[in-house]
Amino acid sequence: MLQSLTIENYALIDKLHITFPDGLSIITGETGAGKSILLGALSLILGQRADTSALKNDAKNCVVEGGFSIDGYGLAAVFEENDIDYAPAVTLRRMIVPGGKSRAFVNDVPVTLNVLKELGERLIDIHSQHQNLLLNSSAFQMTVIDAQAGNGERLLQYRQIFSAYKAACARLQALQEKAARSKADYDYLHFQYSELQAAHLQPGEQQDLEDELKQLTHAEEIKWALTKSSALLQDDDASVDNLLRDAGQELQRIAAVWPAAAPLSERIASCRVELRDVANEIAADNEKIATDANRLSFVESRLNTIYALQQKHRLDSAEALLALQEQLGKNIYTIENYDRQLAELQETCAQQLAQLKESAAQLSQRRKEITPSVMQYITDMLHLLGMPHAVFTVSVTGTDACTAAGCDTVRFLFSANKEIPPQEIARVASGGEISRLMLCLKSLLVKTSGLPTIIFDEIDTGVSGEVADKMGAIIYGLSEHMQVINITHLPQIASKGHAHFAVYKEPGAAGAAVTRMKLLTPEERITEIAKMLSGQNITQAAINNAKELLRTG
Repeated sequence: MLQSLTIENYALIDKLHITFPDGLSIITGETGAGKSILLGALSLILGQRADTSALKNDAKNCVVEGGFSIDGYGLAAVFEENDIDYAPAVTLRRMIVPGGKSRAFVNDVPVTLNVLKELGERLIDIHSQHQNLLLNSSAFQMTVIDAQAGNGERLLQYRQIFSAYKAACARLQALQEKAARSKADYDYLHFQYSELQAAHLQPGEQQDLEDELKQLTHAEEIKWALTKSSALLQDDDASVDNLLRDAGQELQRIAAVWPAAAPLSERIASCRVELRDVANEIAADNEKIATDANRLSFVESRLNTIYALQQKHRLDSAEALLALQEQLGKNIYTIENYDRQLAELQETCAQQLAQLKESAAQLSQRRKEITPSVMQYITDMLHLLGMPHAVFTVSVTGTDACTAAGCDTVRFLFSANKEIPPQEIARVASGGEISRLMLCLKSLLVKTSGLPTIIFDEIDTGVSGEVADKMGAIIYGLSEHMQVINITHLPQIASKGHAHFAVYKEPGAAGAAVTRMKLLTPEERITEIAKMLSGQNITQAAINNAKELLRTG
C-alpha cells in the first residue's frame, strides 16, 4: 500500500509530504486546486514519461518519492529479476532535472523506467476519468472476463504458442517469397553454372597456358637464340670452350716457372665443365622447342574461353571463376531443396496452429463458463446503484482469426431501460451510467487483481443523491480488502472515508499560487463536507447535514 508521497517542484506544488493510512482516504478540493496534479506526480514514480514543462521552477530538480508497504504481495521475484534487494518496505523515487533528463530509483538503487513501471503496475491501479473510455475497448472487455475466468496461466501458455506460431509463419512466408524469387532466376543460374562446368577449368591452368602461349608464339626466335648460344659455347673453332682450353694450356706451360699459374688453370678447367653443362642443357631445350601451329591454336582458343568468362562475370582469374562455379552450385542446390524446406515449415505451422486452436478453445471454454456470473454480478450492482431495469450482457464469440488474446471476440452490451434491448455501451450509456458501470467492473476486478492500492479520480462523475451514497458504500466496501484513495466532489462519498484530505491553493513566497494538501480534523471535515453541500456560504442546515452524513457514513 501507499504509505507516503513526497513531491517537490512539480506544477503548482513547491513541496508537499502526505502520509496515507489504510482503508479509504478521501481527497476533496475545489476545481483547479490541484487534485489532478497529485495524480500526475504519482504517475512519475509509476514509470510514466516525464515532461520538463511540469517543473514549477525550471532551475531546480523535480523530485517525487513514494513509500510503499509491499509485504505479502508476492513481489520478491520482481526484485530478484532486476537485481534489487527485496524489503517489505520500498521507496520509489523519480528525479527530473531542468535539462529534461530523469533518473529512477528503487530503494536508492538506480533502475530503468521499465523497471519502475513494472513495479508500479503491481502496486497501484489509478482510475482516471478518461479510463471510462476503456468500457468501449474490446481489449479491456476481454481483460475483465479473463481476470474473472482465472485465465492468467492459460493466457501465458497460449501466447507462448501464439508467438511460436507467428514466428514459424513469418519464416514460412519469407522462405516462400525467397523461393519464388530464386526459382524465377533458377534457369539463368543453371545456365551460368553449366557454362562454367563445361569449361572444365583447373587451378593454375591460366598461368600455365599464358606461359605456353608466349613460348609457342616466339618458338622460332627462341630456337635461333638457343642454336646460336650452343655454337658460341662449343661448336665453332672460336667457341668459348676452345678459347678457355687454349688459355688453360698456356697457364699450365708456365706453371713450372710461375707456380701461381696452376690454380688459375684449374679454375679455368672448372669453368669449362660448367659451360659444357650449360651447353648440353641448351641443346636439350632446343630439341624440345617446336613450332606447333595446332598447339598454338588450341592454347589461344582455351585462353579466349577463359578470358570471355572472366569478362562476362567481371572476374580476373580462373580461380575466381572456379569459386563462382562452386557458389552457383550451392545456390542451385538450395533452390532445388526449397520444396523440402517449405514442406517441413508448412508441417510445423500446421502442428502449431492445431496446438494454438486447442489452447484457444480452453480459454474460450473458461470465458463462456464465467460470463453468466459476471453478467449477474454487474446487473445486480447496477440495480443497487439506482438502475432497476438495467441489463448487462456479455457475448463470447469464436472467430477464425486468432490474436494474442485468443480466437474470441468479447462484447459488453448494456441497457438501462427494459424497452431497449442491450446494445454497445458507447451507443446507449450516459455519463452517469458509464461511471456506475465502471465502478461495478472495478469492484469486480479488484477481487482478482491482488493490487495493494486503487485510486479513483472522480469515478462518481454524473451521479448524485441516493446513487452517490450507494456508490460510496461500494467504494467503502472495497477499502475493507485494499487501500482505496478516492478523489471526489460528492459529499455522500466523501463522508465514507476513514481519512479526509483537502487540496487547496494559497499564495506562495513569490506571490504565485501553490497547491497544499492537509489531513482534516473531525471539525474541519464537517466544514469541508458542508461546503460541498452548500458552497462557500455554509449554512447551519449544511453543517447539520454534514454531521448526519459523517455519522451514518
